[in-house]
Amino acid sequence: MYLTVDINEAGYAGNTNVLKDIRFSVGPGELVGLIGPNGAGKSSTIKSILGILKHVDGKVEVGDYAYIPERPIFYDRLTLWEHIDFLLSTLDVPEEEFKLEAKRLLEFFQLSQRIHHYPESFSKGMQQKVMLILAFLKKPDLYIIDEPFMGLDPNAVKKLLQLIADEKKRGAGILMSTHVLDTAEKICDRFVLISNGKLVLQGKLDEVQRDSGLREGSLFDCFDLLTERDSHAG
Repeated sequence: MYLTVDINEAGYAGNTNVLKDIRFSVGPGELVGLIGPNGAGKSSTIKSILGILKHVDGKVEVGDYAYIPERPIFYDRLTLWEHIDFLLSTLDVPEEEFKLEAKRLLEFFQLSQRIHHYPESFSKGMQQKVMLILAFLKKPDLYIIDEPFMGLDPNAVKKLLQLIADEKKRGAGILMSTHVLDTAEKICDRFVLISNGKLVLQGKLDEVQRDSGLREGSLFDCFDLLTERDSHAG
């Protein structure tokens, strides 16, 4: 497994626990969708995996990963190509192959003409593309992707899905947090549904349908029913 999450409780400063009994894993060549309502604990789960959430009772085992945040983060006054050069300096990879792949991805996302510009001046969609390029250049065992479709136009979404499919074939594992459930239903191998800070269910679509009682239901319908049921139970 590239990621194993076994959290009894987790939270922030003080005695406020926002997560309880969160247990799941991501293996090679597997795309796992992390889904749940706003405020359900998805971001806190990702923070616990990244080691940002310090108050964790439990264990998280994570391999070599690349993290793609919902809000792009860049170094001040570094151009797009300087970001790529900096990434290269942190990796033990052949420089020529790396730069060829960088140029391929820049062309793929139509950013070749912007390599000497500052990413902080880019549109949200262009910034998201830069984050994707930097992550896919790293070629990690595991991708942790937070709301990847935000700000991307349909053409860019299609290209992202193509890259995800290619990385799955390479054997990479992917944990993807998303609200875009119709797309998640089509591309994810399994789902982890979190509501009110706890794991409601996990499994393949047919298991989600079975547990929700909606044998022919869409992921959206199952999600809606299960989160409503959990809110009443809470």
